[in-house]
Amino acid sequence: MNCNNPLQVVDLFAGPGGLGEGFSSLNEGRSFEVLVSAEMDPFARSTLRLRAFYRALKKNNPAALDDYYYYCETGGVSQPWTSNSAKEWQHADREARQIKLGSPEGNAELDRILESSLDTSKPWVLIGGPPCQAYSIVGRARNKGNAQYKAEDDHRHFLYREYLRIIQSKRPAIFVMENVKGILSSKVSGTQIFPQILQDLADPDAALGIKDGCGAKYKICSLVSDDIYESGMSLESIDFSNFIIRAEDYGIPQGRHRVILIGVSEDYLDGINEHKLATAEPVTVGDVIGNLPPLRSTLSRGGDTPDKWCSEVFNHLDTLYADLISSGVKDLNLEMKLKIFRDSFSGGRLNNGGLRVRKTSSWSGKTKSNELNSWFTDDRLSVWLNHEARSHMSADLKRYVYASVFAQAHQLSPKGHREFNLPGLAPHHKNWESGKFSDRFRVQLDHQYASTITSHISKDGHYFIHYDPNQCRSLTVREAARLQTFPDNYFFLGNRTQQFHQVGNAVPPLLASKIAKVVERIIKGGTSSAKTSEAVASMII
Repeated sequence: MNCNNPLQVVDLFAGPGGLGEGFSSLNEGRSFEVLVSAEMDPFARSTLRLRAFYRALKKNNPAALDDYYYYCETGGVSQPWTSNSAKEWQHADREARQIKLGSPEGNAELDRILESSLDTSKPWVLIGGPPCQAYSIVGRARNKGNAQYKAEDDHRHFLYREYLRIIQSKRPAIFVMENVKGILSSKVSGTQIFPQILQDLADPDAALGIKDGCGAKYKICSLVSDDIYESGMSLESIDFSNFIIRAEDYGIPQGRHRVILIGVSEDYLDGINEHKLATAEPVTVGDVIGNLPPLRSTLSRGGDTPDKWCSEVFNHLDTLYADLISSGVKDLNLEMKLKIFRDSFSGGRLNNGGLRVRKTSSWSGKTKSNELNSWFTDDRLSVWLNHEARSHMSADLKRYVYASVFAQAHQLSPKGHREFNLPGLAPHHKNWESGKFSDRFRVQLDHQYASTITSHISKDGHYFIHYDPNQCRSLTVREAARLQTFPDNYFFLGNRTQQFHQVGNAVPPLLASKIAKVVERIIKGGTSSAKTSEAVASMII
């Protein structure tokens, strides 16, 4: 594959573009190129479009990259393009589409794009993750509380069929489909849906009742084991859990467990022995975000000033120390740490960041890994993007500073009512002592990988408390984006809640890049029909 003829990629249910970023960044864009990305959320689509603009400039008009950086670095700029980059902006607008798949209008628009632009005479790749709300454990628990809810009437269970429809009609060489691991146990009308998805993806013609199709089938491969499913095979012989990728085992700094299927066309089966990811050393939270500029949170009620915020947190530390002593609990480590932070608290000197935070020599953002530094950092960018601390209620500041000091003392995050056992720490929650919410306040420990960055981070930061007590806050969008392995020059648009939502819903781009390497390996190693063999041969480096 070469820069003049990279494989086309179609990205469905694209979110802010995590999968597409991983594929399009492989070998600096020489291997894959996104033809179209479809996403119905307007804010995620705006982020997608801006990133497509950056890629188009970098590849086709690097002299105009100043336009992208000026937009990133300068507030109040209405548009990212000028006359020097208008062509690349138009390209980005065509690539990143706001399309609601599953609707007649959305399907028709995608079909028109693929019919006019996708070259099916050459191998191409379909990627994407149908919406997961209907499959997720949290979503299903929420649905159980709705007496009117019927799984069989929830169209989200069947959006994978929009993905399947494109497979059947356009025959990609390979497809990659991602979803939450809850899809393995999700049921419709009492029947597990995942076995049906496997069968459908392996034989798209049969799944859609197409009798006069070409009969092309796919083998569905695990990326972490030798398991391969093919049409007609007994489902009992497959361990469905082997389709789960545990991202922390592959160099991603979070415990993100997702089902990722890779479907290989019968034309490329000679390369299928190369379908597993290579494991990598664990990466910690501290290594990834510890060199970003420290920030303080702000007070959400009663007005905020540095002095008022600092006084509030210091008083909480003072009270927590006194309450621990008077409680009779013998926790010398926590007692010592509370005293140290009470006597040396310096968070009031910090600012609370912003959409753009000017870079300084003090905080380089560098990690211990040269590979990660190359992936994350952009020396041309003069600001940290999307790095603004949230505001919190005073009661939450008390919980956050306590939790982070506890984590410093014990190298683990406190759990539930038994460890949040000092006055004023328990939230007003009727089920607080049931044990169901033991992780309601969770510190992201500096010496471990993070817990899963989910879209819930857009609602509050309780599960994503920064490990540094001086900062007394939850994670910023940029910190969450780093834990998701988005490069630092990836600019998330929309308000902060929308930015968090995009980051939480994404596939980690670095993991996607590693999957793209597997896809490239299979296509290079596979045989193809006479129609495509010459095209593939011309792409082999």
